[in-house]
Amino acid sequence: MGRGRMRLVSYRKPDDGATSCGVVTDDGRSIVDAAEALGTPLAGLRELLTTGRIAELAGAVTGQAPTCAVADVQLLPPIPDPRKILCVGLNYRTHLVETGRPEPQYPTLFSRYADTQIGHRACVRIPAESTSLDYEGELAVVIGAPAHRVSVADAAAVVAGYSVYNDFSVRDWQRHTSQFLPGKNFPATGAFGPWLVTVDDADRIGDWVLTTRVNGEVRQTAPIDDLLFDIPHLIAYISTFTALAPGDVIVTGTPGGVGLFRDPPEFLRPDDVVEVDITGIGTLTNVVAGT
Repeated sequence: MGRGRMRLVSYRKPDDGATSCGVVTDDGRSIVDAAEALGTPLAGLRELLTTGRIAELAGAVTGQAPTCAVADVQLLPPIPDPRKILCVGLNYRTHLVETGRPEPQYPTLFSRYADTQIGHRACVRIPAESTSLDYEGELAVVIGAPAHRVSVADAAAVVAGYSVYNDFSVRDWQRHTSQFLPGKNFPATGAFGPWLVTVDDADRIGDWVLTTRVNGEVRQTAPIDDLLFDIPHLIAYISTFTALAPGDVIVTGTPGGVGLFRDPPEFLRPDDVVEVDITGIGTLTNVVAGT
């Protein structure tokens, strides 16, 4: 039997706009506020992970009346303020093939900044400096315990849970040099959500399927098992050169099918609706806006 799963959200309260966090009810319609359930002030989900109170929260929300409706709140990135966001490039063979690059010996890594993130239902913005905004549906791994020089065998123990990420990419700026950083850090281009799904011992995440749709058309689909470097190996490699903390995020890579390599290339335009769905987690939806 697994430990049980919760869907954890960060959100703005509908009454006063204050930021908070909570647990989504089983029907997906309501939120039980975490601070109210625990009876103590709480800065956010990162604090909840840092203090190791996830198991306590699971018990505290049982039988609690919902605080608000999901439809009435602004959902934020599940971890609005991670210390580190480490993204993995070229980590699905189908994407590697479409780029024409050789298979890497080590993970290809770059950073995204927390202030570029947006939540579920938020607008992703095409920068004024570009017309080459592209989608990249990805699985996000959220760290739940301090992790430094973690072995592959022990990596699962430091995972708090999983979420959906759309690593929207400004392709012309990404391709200015061999470094991806500029094209991955324009404002309002890192979509993250709708929630963080906590780990269950019974989960077989390799069987989960990632699907990206643009205006209802499937553009990407792949099982998580198609990752070239799987999650334990990513955690082991990354934690060797930088210590990971609760709330840190690893964005694990995108499958083939991105707009850049369609024939002809198809970049996103205002009013496009982009959905990334991962089995076992849910669907992250964002609408494209102009500058």
